[in-house]
Amino acid sequence: MPPPPSPDKLQSEPSIQKADFIEGMAKGMAVLESFDTERQRLNATQAAERANITRAAARRHLLTLAHLGYLESDGHAFWLSAKVLRFSGSYLASARLPRIVQATLNRLAAQTLSSYSVVVRDEAEVVIVARSATYSGAERMLAYGLHLGARLPAHATSTGRVLLAALQTPAFNAWLKVRGPDGELGKRALARLTPLTVTDHKAFKSVITQVRAQDYCLASEEHELGVHALAVPLRDMQGRTLAALNVVATPRTRSPGDFLRQQLPVLQDAARELRGIL
Repeated sequence: MPPPPSPDKLQSEPSIQKADFIEGMAKGMAVLESFDTERQRLNATQAAERANITRAAARRHLLTLAHLGYLESDGHAFWLSAKVLRFSGSYLASARLPRIVQATLNRLAAQTLSSYSVVVRDEAEVVIVARSATYSGAERMLAYGLHLGARLPAHATSTGRVLLAALQTPAFNAWLKVRGPDGELGKRALARLTPLTVTDHKAFKSVITQVRAQDYCLASEEHELGVHALAVPLRDMQGRTLAALNVVATPRTRSPGDFLRQQLPVLQDAARELRGIL
C-alpha cells in the first residue's frame, strides 16, 4: 500500500489508484533522494532511516542503483554517480521555462552587473532552473549554493517566500504541516540557518501575508549571512505563478533600502515582459 502523501503533494498532484502505484519504484526513488548536501555518503542503515524503509529493502535498492550506474560504492558506503545528471540535463534541455527566461536573465546581468536567477518550488525547497551569465566587472558575490540545479530551503529564501505566498491560504496552511513516520500531522520545522532566520510559525505566517500583499520579497541575511535577496513572482497570462525571479547583493555594497529601490523596478519590468510568453 502506498505511503500517505504529504499535505503539499495533496495540494499539487492528482491522486493515484492503488493498482497504478508501483511501490518498489517509490521506494527506489526515496532511496535515491536520501542523498543530499548534508549526507553525500550513506550505508544501508542510514539510507533506510532517511527513506523510511527497512534496512533489507534499502540494501537491495542501493545495490540495484549501483548496478544500474546511478550510485558508486566502496563496498560499505554508497554515493551518487555522475549518471544521475542525466535527469537534470534532460530537464534543462527540454523544459520550456529555462529556455524562455535565459535571454532576459543575461540581458539584466549585462545591464546591471548583478546575478539573477529563476527558481521553482519543490515542496519544502526551491530549485534554481536558470541563472544569468557572468560578465566582466560584475559584482563578485555568489551566495553559497547559488548554482544551476541547487536546492535551497523555501522558508528562508526570497524566492521560496514569493512562491509560498502564491498558494491559497488552505494550501499554505497545509504546507506548514508535515506528516511524521507515524502518519500524524505536525508542524513543519523551519530550520534556523542564520540568527536572522524566521523560524516561528506565527511570525512566518505574517511574513508570507506581507509578501502576498506587496507582491515581492526582500530577505536579508536569512539564508546566508552577508547576502540580500530580492524576488518577484513570474506569472503567465492567466495569473498563475510559475516561478520566481530574484537578484542577490551584499550588505557591504548596498543597504537593503538602496538594493530594493534599485532592483525592484528592474525585476518587475522583467516579470511584465516575460508574462506574455510564459
